[in-house]
Amino acid sequence: MNKEEMLISALEDLNLKPTDHEAAQFIKYYEMLVEKNKVMNLTAITEYEDVVIKHFKDSLTIKYVLDIGQQKIIDIGTGAGFPGIPLKIMFPETEITLLDSLQKRLLFLDEVITQLDLKKIETIHGRSEDIAHKSDYRENYDICVSRAVANLSTLCELTLPFLKTKGQAVYYKADIQKTKQEIKEANKAFSILNASIKEIKNFFLSGNTLERTLIVLEKSNNSPLKYPRKAPLPSKKPL
Repeated sequence: MNKEEMLISALEDLNLKPTDHEAAQFIKYYEMLVEKNKVMNLTAITEYEDVVIKHFKDSLTIKYVLDIGQQKIIDIGTGAGFPGIPLKIMFPETEITLLDSLQKRLLFLDEVITQLDLKKIETIHGRSEDIAHKSDYRENYDICVSRAVANLSTLCELTLPFLKTKGQAVYYKADIQKTKQEIKEANKAFSILNASIKEIKNFFLSGNTLERTLIVLEKSNNSPLKYPRKAPLPSKKPL
């Protein structure tokens, strides 16, 4: 299979079929990723098929739990652009903010946005502990996504203040058993931050391998103004 056929095959079980233009954008993104990875650490995964499954498809598994349309989405700790860039390519009607604390990564993503001619997408440099207190971003989003950033208690504090009431957070996790324990430990954080679990989806990313969990929280009321606390408290002393 060529690169486009491999991408289409990988996304079939998500009931997603990229157009020729979208497939070309994914392939260009891959090429930029591995080229930039030669000079800065963006990903340990560089083989095309692995990137398609473990980065592109993994990012798009949100389709299992949410219908994606014209929502405003923020990707917290986006890193090399996952899941935000694949979501933007596959769902161009979304409005996406990519937040990361490392300027070098965001400069790379700005290049990707330009080269792929993506619209209604921005990058923000900073820590969520600070950005979540700015009026332009606080309680301004329909969906918050975060992939492999922190334990669940910490993640709730860093992400839920960005959501509107009735907004939803989707957390991408790999280890199902570890995630079950994190959920138990995060009940206090859910209560303090006015959120509750809407859905937990366990699945395999490829055949019977690469276990994954998506945790969906729904926010019922405004986040208390004191949260998130200043760094490093959310990670050092989780709620």
